[in-house]
Amino acid sequence: MNTDNRQKCALITGASRGIGKAAAEIFAKNGYNLFLTCHNSTDDLESLAESLQSAYGIRCRPIEADMGAETDVVRLFSHIQNLDVLVNNAGMACFELLSDMTAEQWHRIIAVNLDSCFYTCRAAIPLMLKNHSGSIINVSSVWGAQGASMEVAYSASKGGMNAFTKALAKELAPSNIQVNAVACGVIDTAMNSCLSPEDMAALREEIPAGRPGTPAEAAELIFRVAQAPPYMTGQIITIDGGWYT
Repeated sequence: MNTDNRQKCALITGASRGIGKAAAEIFAKNGYNLFLTCHNSTDDLESLAESLQSAYGIRCRPIEADMGAETDVVRLFSHIQNLDVLVNNAGMACFELLSDMTAEQWHRIIAVNLDSCFYTCRAAIPLMLKNHSGSIINVSSVWGAQGASMEVAYSASKGGMNAFTKALAKELAPSNIQVNAVACGVIDTAMNSCLSPEDMAALREEIPAGRPGTPAEAAELIFRVAQAPPYMTGQIITIDGGWYT
């Protein structure tokens, strides 16, 4: 549990399910007050917030927001006065041949996966500077380094996130603010539910661990990164069962 005099606060985007939901659970369990966002599943998010408040005695505010829209992020941060941890988890995928993608699809993926990091970090930095400390964790993907066929836009957005992470880490290191990314392999979330049983079986064959990761495993790594020594910054930390190690 957090032992600081001031109860710490974390913002977790895309928290209604999957990795974001699991991250909310572990931060709440460790005494963090929370701001949680989602775009569509507001009922699920409100239910999660009520559950976490009841179970752990923390304050938890659910907020509907499109993290790819600057106006929504500005509105979100109007509610936040102090912030210790920012977890940029909101994201979307698109399985599509590049030649079949529309410009609207491309821009939407870049907005949700990458523009959102710009919007949230720009707003979070002044709050963290007040305390001369803070941790920003961007939830990335192995495809940001490897690239994936039929996921060019997604891969590009996560590659951009990785470069964003490394550059911002250098910018904020003098202010004692850490910026790191957690690059996930195949995690058992709704984002991968479109894969057929045959595709999943083939993936299991490729992954040395023989299975996809769980949201709880990814969330545990996110939390550990948030607790890491301040000297650890600018890192892209992979959790993939040995797949691309």
